[in-house]
Amino acid sequence: MVMPDAWQGWQRVVLRMLAGLSLAALLVGCERKGPVAAGDGLPAVIKIGVYMPMTGDTATFGTSSMGGIRLATEERNAAGGIRGSRIELILEDDRGQPEEAKTVVTRLVTRDKVIAVLGEVGSARSIVAAAVCQQKGVPMLTPSSTNEKVTRKGDYIFRVCFIDPFQGAAAAKFAANVLRLKRAAIITDVKNDYSVGLTKAFRESFARLGGVVVIEKNYQAGDASFNAQLTSIREAGVDFAYAPGYYGDVGQIIKQARELGLRIPFIGGDGWDSPDLWRGGKEALNGCFITNHYSVDNPDPRVQAFIAAYRQRNGDTPDALAALAYDGARVLYDAIERANSADGARIRDALAATRDFPGVTGAITLDANRNAVKPAVILELQDGAYRYHSTITPS
Repeated sequence: MVMPDAWQGWQRVVLRMLAGLSLAALLVGCERKGPVAAGDGLPAVIKIGVYMPMTGDTATFGTSSMGGIRLATEERNAAGGIRGSRIELILEDDRGQPEEAKTVVTRLVTRDKVIAVLGEVGSARSIVAAAVCQQKGVPMLTPSSTNEKVTRKGDYIFRVCFIDPFQGAAAAKFAANVLRLKRAAIITDVKNDYSVGLTKAFRESFARLGGVVVIEKNYQAGDASFNAQLTSIREAGVDFAYAPGYYGDVGQIIKQARELGLRIPFIGGDGWDSPDLWRGGKEALNGCFITNHYSVDNPDPRVQAFIAAYRQRNGDTPDALAALAYDGARVLYDAIERANSADGARIRDALAATRDFPGVTGAITLDANRNAVKPAVILELQDGAYRYHSTITPS
């Protein structure tokens, strides 16, 4: 006789197995978007290099991204790999340092002989690594580096996320047209290509929409005190502040702003998306907003199947970086399958032909500059959660 508790346990196991099988069938079966190139076959083991910040100030970015990449890889291998070849990931930790990123990617392409590279999150790291991959003729796909300079490094460099000019413009459009705010402050990490690029895009777009940037202040990642900048912003009489930095600094900036009595909303980008953002206090972040790539509230069955599988594998809810990394790995594997070759030029051509790939962050089409064209979602921060607010589409 099966006891009720045991029966419920078996039910949970069966449901998890069915969810995993359904996700693999749904997602792998939807691939092969674009023409199949004449290739020269694939090796029995396909080596893919990955470089991520597994330690350092942005380590949560690396952890989330690897959760997505590993899930995509395990699903693909379980479904037969790529034309029967097994995918092997070779991971290098760049510690969140651009020079280390250059070193480890050089090692991946020269010593390990990977046929393609996935990474990074931080744009500064992707920019230096992209130069290596371009020189060596090894395709590189970044899941989530948004600075427009990344893919300008050459025709072997791709991404599956939107770029900073669009993300910055989306934040400006949301502030001006949805929240009806007119007077902005900007606080920028001047040593961060991501932050500087978003600031430029936001500033230009907000002015075109009739807004006024009243004051701009700078900082550098790792600064402990932001009181001087925030005091100046408080005295400037602005409606809100745009803070396009990374989670570690932004959490402290907003915490210190509240301590100074500065109650205006802050608006940021996808660099805020980390569980560690809330370490400075959840209440301080209430009423703030970010532009991001996807929302866990999306009812699309593909998105919800991904979330269920990720939770089962990793034990937590996937953030946007995990979702983008998952999509990035799947786009790369689809291109390798269509190329039917380990040759870098053939994989590059197949990547460039990607059209309407069914990603969990939206349908992915790569344009002539190897960038993804897709909408941004606006998430509102409330009680330690990112809640869907609205969608901003490309003009």
